[in-house]
Amino acid sequence: MANQRISKKYLSQRASGIRRKKSAPQNWIYGLHAVIAALRNPDRIVRRILATENVSKNLQEWAGKGVLNVVGREDINRNLEPYSVHQGVAAEIEPLASKSVTDIINQTADSARVTLIALDQASDPRNIGAILRSAAAFGAVALLQQDRHAPPVTGAMAKSASGGLEQVSMIYVPNLVRALQQLKVAEFWIVGLDSNAETVLGTSELPGRCCLVLGSEGGGLRRLTREKCDLAIKIPIGNSIDSLNLSNAAAITLYEINRR
Repeated sequence: MANQRISKKYLSQRASGIRRKKSAPQNWIYGLHAVIAALRNPDRIVRRILATENVSKNLQEWAGKGVLNVVGREDINRNLEPYSVHQGVAAEIEPLASKSVTDIINQTADSARVTLIALDQASDPRNIGAILRSAAAFGAVALLQQDRHAPPVTGAMAKSASGGLEQVSMIYVPNLVRALQQLKVAEFWIVGLDSNAETVLGTSELPGRCCLVLGSEGGGLRRLTREKCDLAIKIPIGNSIDSLNLSNAAAITLYEINRR
């Protein structure tokens, strides 16, 4: 009987054109903060918004930017990856126009204080989203990643970023080491976060134009990336634990850079 019920439900969904994708759709974001941030962003094209009746009341101010559809939670679920915590709202969006390292250099050429972030093969979308959230909170301009090893922007990343995806430029480069060299020529200091570094965060003066480099969740910085750094720093932590979560480490370091 269970198999029969599943089959009927599947056939019903096919007949109505509704099918749940196995992988996370990359053109949908969800969560109230993420969707409102996308609506506030003049550079973001929002195709349509799906919201429950209660949540739709919070979106009337921006409803003109995208077609607002008041629907049930199941209608939202069908467009997202399974178990997405969407808070009753999702939006179908177009990707933002891509930027290059050269664009960021030109954009910040006259600024004495600029913070960038580079990720050396970080792979967890939620971690990257949390880093984007901290980056936006502490005024970082862009986040660089090597395109071959970076996860795509997904709804989970956008929700973790809580609006940061709309405020911090995502730059994808073919070779991270070459991109860091390009930044060095543009008078950025490359500062690597490394648990084996001799210099402790907060004990050394950091330059105004700085690119903070963080390694992957498990392996840290790769050798060639570490060698490209002008300065390696570490966060002092107790002996009871080996390391911090990548996004927590990023938040602490960005706070210190911003404070100084």
